[in-house]
Amino acid sequence: MAIFKIFRAQEWAAFQASGEFKGSPDDIRDGFIHFSSEDYLAGTLARYFKDNGEIVIAMVDNPDWGAAMIWERSRGGGLFPHLYAALYRQDVQRFWTLSKAAGEAWHLAALENDLNIVFAPSDV
Repeated sequence: MAIFKIFRAQEWAAFQASGEFKGSPDDIRDGFIHFSSEDYLAGTLARYFKDNGEIVIAMVDNPDWGAAMIWERSRGGGLFPHLYAALYRQDVQRFWTLSKAAGEAWHLAALENDLNIVFAPSDV
């Protein structure tokens, strides 16, 4: 199953330079790296990344993280994948750089076309 990590541009640049990601400030505060399933990706973008002009969405498919990845209940009772370990560049199978103008919504058409899926609409 594919899961997605949303990076701000500067977080992605640092991840690419080091090959290791220990988390965004929000991840570090919460004690795990936040991921989204396809059911919640659009809602996460609308809720937490609406003020960003450029992001990178990284896809990890069928990660072998064992007990370091836990699906936990979050907003609305949905299950979210949380990684209690560092993310490494070799874990990422694909990524997309998206940009938008201020006030616009995020569009996931590039991912939908590449992956042949339709993301659930934003709940925001």
